[in-house]
Amino acid sequence: MAINESLIYKSNDGVAWLTFNRPKALNALNPETLRELAALLDRIKSDDEVRGVIVTGSDDAFSAGADIRYLNRSTPIEVRDFARLAVAVNQKIETLGKVVVAAINGYALGGGLELAEACMLRVAVPGAMLGHPEVRIGAVAGFGGTTRLPRLIGKGRATELLLTGRLITAGEAHRLGLVNQLVEPDALLSKTETLVREILAQSPVAVKLTWEAIHHGLNLTLEESALLGAESFGLVAATEDFRAGTKAFLDKTAPTFSGR
Repeated sequence: MAINESLIYKSNDGVAWLTFNRPKALNALNPETLRELAALLDRIKSDDEVRGVIVTGSDDAFSAGADIRYLNRSTPIEVRDFARLAVAVNQKIETLGKVVVAAINGYALGGGLELAEACMLRVAVPGAMLGHPEVRIGAVAGFGGTTRLPRLIGKGRATELLLTGRLITAGEAHRLGLVNQLVEPDALLSKTETLVREILAQSPVAVKLTWEAIHHGLNLTLEESALLGAESFGLVAATEDFRAGTKAFLDKTAPTFSGR
């Protein structure tokens, strides 16, 4: 286990855990935290032993977003550079090549929610509150929220949340499709790990190509996106996992995937 001032990192049997650790600030994000996170993501990306990542927060918050004290004392250029750093970190999460799931244990607001939106999936406790309150302090969801939220829940619903700054319960977020699973607090981490390991039990190549087809396909036309899926299907057909999986189906047995 590695503990920095604002992040706790540990890994176990192929799954890494990243925990925001600024509880007195509701795990708000500042440049130092984002730089630490970027370094850890680079470390995880190059570690072949780690196949899945769970991101969560300490105490009662996932992350309350950008550190308002930092924003208030910063110049416009510093705020812009902070946002660019956050965008780069969220891009690292989205393109990590690993299964990344957010375990939302409490407040996930503003930049904190934007980071969760960059994860593949989101699991939350019923008492969690989510939202983009940036407009309420005269700001904009500048860490990727104006891009990812409409893709996750649709333009109309995203526009309402982004323009009103209204916070929503995890239950409403689940109904909107922003949250994938609701679990009780004492089961959050175990259920999230179960979900991650369920995905890791599938062919690693198929999982990676499926995520890439989803992620990149959203930026293409319908026809181009469908063709990308077809290309991915053709690529995966060249793997040992494809042969093992299709043979196991025909033999009515459980497949064993090698990741090749």
